[in-house]
Amino acid sequence: MTVQARRHVWMGAIPLHLHLHSSEVTSLPAPPPFLILAPRNGYLPLLVDAIRPHFNSALPPGSDTIWFDYEGLPLKWNIPTGVLFDLLCAEPERPWNLTVHFRSYPAGVLSLCEDEAVKWNFINALKEAFYVMYGNTKSIMNMSQSDQVELWHCVMKGDLEGYDRLAARVKPAFGFGANVGRSEVGKPGRIPMRMYLRMVDQDLNDLFDVRPVSSWDDVVYVTCPIDVPKRRGTTLTLRDALMKVVPHLFSSSPTISNEVTLEAPSVMRASSNAVHNEFNGIVRVQGIEPSLDLPLDWVARNLCGPEHFVHLSVICTLVAPSLPPGAAD
Repeated sequence: MTVQARRHVWMGAIPLHLHLHSSEVTSLPAPPPFLILAPRNGYLPLLVDAIRPHFNSALPPGSDTIWFDYEGLPLKWNIPTGVLFDLLCAEPERPWNLTVHFRSYPAGVLSLCEDEAVKWNFINALKEAFYVMYGNTKSIMNMSQSDQVELWHCVMKGDLEGYDRLAARVKPAFGFGANVGRSEVGKPGRIPMRMYLRMVDQDLNDLFDVRPVSSWDDVVYVTCPIDVPKRRGTTLTLRDALMKVVPHLFSSSPTISNEVTLEAPSVMRASSNAVHNEFNGIVRVQGIEPSLDLPLDWVARNLCGPEHFVHLSVICTLVAPSLPPGAAD
């Protein structure tokens, strides 16, 4: 199931409906909208070569620096496209209507995206994930420059087989996601997880008219390393991980151990003696709203991004008083 699930994740895409901002239209008629499939695990600036020719004749003089906004919110280029969609579209819209810009870059909101910034953002995230999993980044630092470039090309092309071939050459084994064997020595000690928390002022069962995010100050996003249980026959569920990170979003405090025993490795739900505290929110990962009783190890193996982070988008109606340190910009 792991190979099939990962293949679906790597093939995942968001249909985009792009129109050029009116302030940048210098010809009549204005260019029509542009439709494109954006890989979930990709990054918006990587679409520039496909998008620019469509709008180029209408652009005013000047140099191009592409950026996007959704309902007036500039979109962070260093967050995977699928995560942006899961977080910002409370009620998913397809196609996703975005405005594309080539001028007036909002440097006060977005960090500059120059040269190979997207590539190095990915490589640095991969290093961070390896540090979380193994306590060091030797595996990535020991990769040759050509292997790093080839790995990045596999990510851009959505080439899972090529990615796994490169991953198999890295020691220790390439984290949770790669289809390679793992010994106990090379087993990751923690799961790299990033959580993006958004509060809304509406019932979670009716998000069609929810107010859009107007500022990134309204989103809390943190890196949350989750310890892997060392005792054989135990595992953590996605629910357990959420209890560790956002316990205030549960209707009652956890009253049992965070380690839940499973009857067998293939069992995909926690045993019946677990306390199922109600979670007051919606969790999305790779475009799905998973059962919170899924083993976190399964989520990490099947639903992580190419950089090995599990990206959780959480939409809730409660105000978060605090989160663990380590908020990312």
